[in-house]
Amino acid sequence: MENAWKKYNKEDEEKISSLATTYKNFLDLGKTERECCEEIINKVESKGFKNLEDFISNNTPIKEGDKIYVNNMNKAVALFVIGSDSLTNGLNILGAHIDSPRLDLKATPLYEESEFAYFDTHYYGGIKKYQWVALPLALHGVIIKKDGEKINVKIGEDINDPVLGITDLLPHLANEQMKKEASKVIEGEDLDVLIGSRPLVIKDKEDLVKENILKILKDKYDISEEDFLSAELEVVPAGNAKDFGLDRSMIMAYGQDDRICAFTSLEAFLDSKVTNKTLSCILVDKEEIGSVGATGMCSSFYKNAITEICILMGEVLPNATSRALKNSKMLSSDVNAAFDPLYASASDKRSASYLNKGLVFCKYTGSHGKSGSNDANAEYLGELRKIMDDANVSFQVSELGKIDAGGGGTIAYILANENVSVVDCGVAILNMHAPWEISSKADIYEVYKGYVAFLEKA
Repeated sequence: MENAWKKYNKEDEEKISSLATTYKNFLDLGKTERECCEEIINKVESKGFKNLEDFISNNTPIKEGDKIYVNNMNKAVALFVIGSDSLTNGLNILGAHIDSPRLDLKATPLYEESEFAYFDTHYYGGIKKYQWVALPLALHGVIIKKDGEKINVKIGEDINDPVLGITDLLPHLANEQMKKEASKVIEGEDLDVLIGSRPLVIKDKEDLVKENILKILKDKYDISEEDFLSAELEVVPAGNAKDFGLDRSMIMAYGQDDRICAFTSLEAFLDSKVTNKTLSCILVDKEEIGSVGATGMCSSFYKNAITEICILMGEVLPNATSRALKNSKMLSSDVNAAFDPLYASASDKRSASYLNKGLVFCKYTGSHGKSGSNDANAEYLGELRKIMDDANVSFQVSELGKIDAGGGGTIAYILANENVSVVDCGVAILNMHAPWEISSKADIYEVYKGYVAFLEKA
């Protein structure tokens, strides 16, 4: 496997720079699954995509060339470009997730202690809790009032915004703390976000710092404390995606797992030429907590969308949806743990993925004897190897760390359960699941090219 930078000419480097700039903007605009969903829908609508619900409500037949999107509860999106073949001949599918590890506010989050106001949180996904203290943090999300009014919240990103944060103990007083295991240095219940210290000047009332925060929220958003009961508010690192390294060869940003694959999947999907097969792109929520819930990949929303499209195309066989999935091919686009020489003992160097060496195929994920993995068929991998070689795409094959060192999962097994030919295929990342993750601009370019080649040639 050669470093991909060695093969590029000036034209390639210009494309890489342009793609990286677009990617950083995507990350900055979409720090939550809702924000991602909104940006994706705005973009595809500008490209002529129409909501499947419009076809259904008007009983409009679907035909070759139609561009369709499905908005699932503003947290997941499915996209289709209809080909000339019957849908039962299968689709070429790219799938990624748009949720990332973070801290969620609890349903009753606001409290005061020792004249400090805090938000109480519950962490989402797999995090090292100690990494989230002493950082500038931002608050993103929505509040839904009883009358249905939706309030969008974003605090900590504008240059004039305040930031929030979680305090840590100074080294001089941390002797007992430093004796704890890393998993317990910071406990989950201690990930409370400090949001204020100034009291409201009112006589004969308690918790005046909290009261001042409530006044600020009332003045800015016209909300009360009870409105937190119907809110989805997420605490994420504050700040924009940045070029990383003196050579600007990498990107450091929050949420690259898995928005780097969501971005490259979306860009490849929109740039691919129409083929006989219907092309599809699925960008879903909840992967970090098991793909559960109505907006995760375990939901029936994607199958339901295919069924609706089959009906509007006149394909009304009882098994049309199952046949469409059985004949489909998919790349489950998710990140892989890049080899880090500072932590070499966690990886098998012969089976690791590396920055700058292109798209990563992971035949199986899971853990402890491949438990929970998809384990793609050799025949399918052989087909994909040819597609990538013909398109001059740099690629590598990897496992996720040493056997019994841990492991992980993706959405691949869920589609495999529907008899789809699927393999994990994405980008190698350093600092995975940390507040700030690192990727290679060269890998973003190679993955984008690989996804285009797959959609057009599989």
